[in-house]
Amino acid sequence: MPARFPAAVPEIPVSNIKPATDYYIAALGFRLDWHSEADGIAGISQGDCRMFLADGPFRQHRGNHNPVVIWLNLNSREEVDVLYRQWHEAGAQILAVPEDKPWNLREFTAVDLDGNQFRVFYDFTRETRA
Repeated sequence: MPARFPAAVPEIPVSNIKPATDYYIAALGFRLDWHSEADGIAGISQGDCRMFLADGPFRQHRGNHNPVVIWLNLNSREEVDVLYRQWHEAGAQILAVPEDKPWNLREFTAVDLDGNQFRVFYDFTRETRA
């Protein structure tokens, strides 16, 4: 077993690769690394976060369906608030604004065109222990 796992790379189920890719770039700030419209898959990234977008025909034999929930763990409350403002100003669909939750997370929720959710959070448990 590896001493340390690498960052996970989720496959996000989308209904149509072109509008989904456009949304992830324009509203969520991802970069298109590569794509194959013919195969229905694209690779996107932002910083250390990498993901695949995959449409129905590509996923057909795997059986994975939307919606899925992706958690993005940021490094501070400020980062959560800044990303919220960036996504909001870029036209991302926001389901819940940033707030401190009783379970010691500051989080907000955004959604893509297919209902897949991004729960963006910072775990402030360490702050409450101090």
